[in-house]
Amino acid sequence: MSKSKLETAIVSIVEVYEEYAQKDDQKFQLSQAELRELLEKELNSPELQGKVDPEDIEEAMGKLDKNHDGNVNFGEFSRMVAVLARGLWRAKTGKGKKKK
Repeated sequence: MSKSKLETAIVSIVEVYEEYAQKDDQKFQLSQAELRELLEKELNSPELQGKVDPEDIEEAMGKLDKNHDGNVNFGEFSRMVAVLARGLWRAKTGKGKKKK
């Protein structure tokens, strides 16, 4: 039985986190360098180029490291993914942020 699109997306999010988090001694957390590498390598497709607003990336980065330990745990990472997905949704639907 094949996985649904949602199941595939969930597995992919976990796998990409694990791939980058396991590059140093902190196997279950992303360092700032690992996070930077992940964003540079994983957010460069034509589908996302120009559709994820730089402000959404800034917002996502601002929501990371809520416990201020200098690393990004999986919970923090998954919140960032949700913010980026919301940004893509806004770009695709024209439902932009309300300007202050």
